Amino acid sequence: MNPPITSSAAAHAPVAEPVDTVDTVDTVDTEKPPPPAAAVSLTRTGSVLHARLNPSTQDDDVLSSAVLDALIAVLDGLHEQPDIQILVLSSLGEDFCLGADRREYQDALADDPTGTTLRRLADKAHRLCQALENTHAVTIARLHGRVVGAGLALAAHCDLRAGADTCRFRMPEIGLGLAPAWGGAMGRLITEAGAARIRELMLTCDEFDAPTAHRLGLLHKVAPLDQLDDAVTAWTRPLARRSPQALVLTKRMLAGYAKAARTSDTALLDSHLLAAQLAQPR
Repeated sequence: MNPPITSSAAAHAPVAEPVDTVDTVDTVDTEKPPPPAAAVSLTRTGSVLHARLNPSTQDDDVLSSAVLDALIAVLDGLHEQPDIQILVLSSLGEDFCLGADRREYQDALADDPTGTTLRRLADKAHRLCQALENTHAVTIARLHGRVVGAGLALAAHCDLRAGADTCRFRMPEIGLGLAPAWGGAMGRLITEAGAARIRELMLTCDEFDAPTAHRLGLLHKVAPLDQLDDAVTAWTRPLARRSPQALVLTKRMLAGYAKAARTSDTALLDSHLLAAQLAQPR
């Protein structure tokens, strides 16, 4: 290994020949390409972590495997960050979320007709929703625009949900020829809003608005879009002052009672149901 060049050694070091850059200046690329955008944008303020879905990284405001991987990584990372007490989930797109990436499912099935690859993709949804339900952080969904299918399931797995008064919700799976099998959504939605109304909305695929979602318990707060951040902050400020131990214990208790209400949780079957149905000839 060469010894480090000291100030005295540097004085006797050979001087490099000057380089004529006149002829090469036009061939040197001084602009580096910008780094690729992340599927989920993260910012932190004190004990509050904001995770924003970033649809600019794909073709649409959908939950692709890249988005699922990014969200799972965020939630897994919270295990090493107990000082983060609150996670706010929102979107940078025109809509919160338009559902699962069905094109990705079809491509997976075309590449692997056995359905194994598709089941792995669908299992990510279950892992994500379980991580949302089980993380120590209080999770808040900030919703705007359209909240469709898997997007509604994702929001429903958050502890608290605030939506703009212009939000529109829909569960379109049956209309698309699919069972509502994404991340254990059916059990969670029934627990949150009741079997009778969820049955109606799933079977009819009817669109419903923010006031209806509020009446059902799918939204805890409704606010004009320009006041939605204030509505979320009205939660995060007092939550950040609460005892972390009390928050975690209360969240665990609430999750336990909610799961006890689902005497038979078939969420682990969702990926198999989806793969089997998509694999059927039409």
